[in-house]
Amino acid sequence: MTHTPAPSPHSARAVEEKSGRRKHVAGFALLTAAALLMLWAPPLFAQNSPSVTSVDPSSGKVNDTLTITGQNLAKPRVSAVFLSDKKTDYKATVVEQSDEKIVIKVPQVAPGDYNVSIQTGNTIFIQPVRFTVEQ
Repeated sequence: MTHTPAPSPHSARAVEEKSGRRKHVAGFALLTAAALLMLWAPPLFAQNSPSVTSVDPSSGKVNDTLTITGQNLAKPRVSAVFLSDKKTDYKATVVEQSDEKIVIKVPQVAPGDYNVSIQTGNTIFIQPVRFTVEQ
């Protein structure tokens, strides 16, 4: 009966196995940290981010007033409002602005469907809210 001795803790195979386990544990720890960051990060960063939830009315003509509602819309968070198509952002004149709403005048644009966009800092964010400009 032959007996195969256990590998020495310093043998190449034992060191390789330990290294593989360490890489696996380190990879798991990194994935866990990333998952936790994703769970915690949105509430931390989204709390003060402006967002648009609706427009009223949903359609109108050039120079009509349009009320945009949402959260965190006051100055200086939102410095400008635009109607945006696939090519251009058309700046609107702000008539009234508070934390929950912005009232704008519909800018000189061609009839069609536009996204409402807001500017924070130097960045324009296209919102998932649409407005139709009529003839």
